[in-house]
Amino acid sequence: MASKMQLRVKHKGGQSVISSLTLTSRVDQLLDELSKSTQIPVHLVKILRGFPPIALDISDKSVSLGDCGLQERDTLLVEELPVIQSSECLPSAHSEDSVELLKDAPTGILMRKVVPSDNSCLFTSIGFCLSGKPDPTSSSFMRELVASTVVNQTEQYNEALLGKPNKEYKKWILQDDSWGGAIELAILSSYFGLEIDVVNTQHSVINKFGEDQNYGQRILLIYDGIHYDPLYLEPFDGSPNKTLFPTTDTWILQQAEELAAEARASHQFTDVNHFSLKCMVCHCFLTGQTQAQQHAKETGHTNFGEVTSSS
Repeated sequence: MASKMQLRVKHKGGQSVISSLTLTSRVDQLLDELSKSTQIPVHLVKILRGFPPIALDISDKSVSLGDCGLQERDTLLVEELPVIQSSECLPSAHSEDSVELLKDAPTGILMRKVVPSDNSCLFTSIGFCLSGKPDPTSSSFMRELVASTVVNQTEQYNEALLGKPNKEYKKWILQDDSWGGAIELAILSSYFGLEIDVVNTQHSVINKFGEDQNYGQRILLIYDGIHYDPLYLEPFDGSPNKTLFPTTDTWILQQAEELAAEARASHQFTDVNHFSLKCMVCHCFLTGQTQAQQHAKETGHTNFGEVTSSS
């Protein structure tokens, strides 16, 4: 018996995953599933795949998906074929609705760029979004920037907010094994003059840093409870990848939310209340963020490593 395959489907209404078919399923069965998923009538479904997207030949509805060239985990772009009308039925001018449809049409696929898990993933991710490529020097620059900010803006970043004296926080954040978080995101958003949106896969929410400043551009990061990665748009037309987006672009936020929902559904997140940690100073084992914070408060140890099932 052929095993089920997963197909990622992107369409004007969003994206979904079809997992009920196999490579031996027929084209007509795929069309039925796509019609249900996209609300597009079967006879108006157009399928594109690959990069750049090329229309899939679905003229023979009895052909198997394998013979069509489809593979496990393929991404399909589904469009609705235009309804051919007589000249009498056509409007005399372009309607506002048709303009809106063109504006909201998918222009690419939102992708995740995996960066190293080296305790500097937040800074590396922001650096990637700003330059469009990995920049190993960005982490030290951003750490120094944060350190300078917390000691020079003590009213805004006080001990109550930082959880420790400002000079101590400065010393801590300059260490390569210290993780960045909300404080660093707020400072870097202000410095670079852009909104930083963090897609939380555990809770399927987007936390927006700098939203109240009405910046014109935003970058997107995805966060699983432990690790940050940058998000980028891979355009269908083959143009360069995009990492900066207008804050007026609501479509890209919808794609980010759907990406988070997919990651949560496949358990691609870390439960910070129950994950296992090891103190790299005294080698004791801890469970969850609360225990780690308490241990750090009692001992001054701030160097932790996550314990995986293979550790």
